[in-house]
Amino acid sequence: MKRIYVIIGKSASGKDTIARRLLDDRELGLAGIVPYTTRPIREGEINGKDYFFTDQEKLDALRERGKVIESRTYQTVYGDWTYFTVDDGQIDLSRRDSLTVGTLESYMSFCRYFGEERVLPIYIEVEDGERLERALQRERKEKRPKYQELCRRFLSDSRDFSDQKLKEAGIRERFVNENIDKTVSEIRKLIRQRT
Repeated sequence: MKRIYVIIGKSASGKDTIARRLLDDRELGLAGIVPYTTRPIREGEINGKDYFFTDQEKLDALRERGKVIESRTYQTVYGDWTYFTVDDGQIDLSRRDSLTVGTLESYMSFCRYFGEERVLPIYIEVEDGERLERALQRERKEKRPKYQELCRRFLSDSRDFSDQKLKEAGIRERFVNENIDKTVSEIRKLIRQRT
């Protein structure tokens, strides 16, 4: 059975880096799922690779057509930003496994849309002080750093990824990302066992 692997975790836990490395592993043969967002593009991001950057009007049209698998809107200090996944042909579980980065909410939406047996969460953990340092380093690289938004995300992660919410979502396996090579190796092993 082909599956969708959803990498989840708090901000700056290394989710995107882990996903890129897993997607680059030809032996795993995972198909990436590029999400959509209404937020502004960041320096260095590529439309269609990192996200499909769009607007509220396009999101509304996709919703009307029943194409939105999951969505979540954040009230940021810069306005509402919505992140969402679209049933646009990227996911073909008749042919191959897929991988995406998401949240607990998006993971549960994938389960409702495709069935729990088809979706496997990969939860990444990093000590909070380390995450904050990583997030700050990343934000400093921006032409216009958004420190208030960084702080909002960091604080909301405590609520969004509470032990109670992880338990309710059925998250059992956790990967501590202290060493990226080790973490990726452990996740590769898990995926190979499932195929």
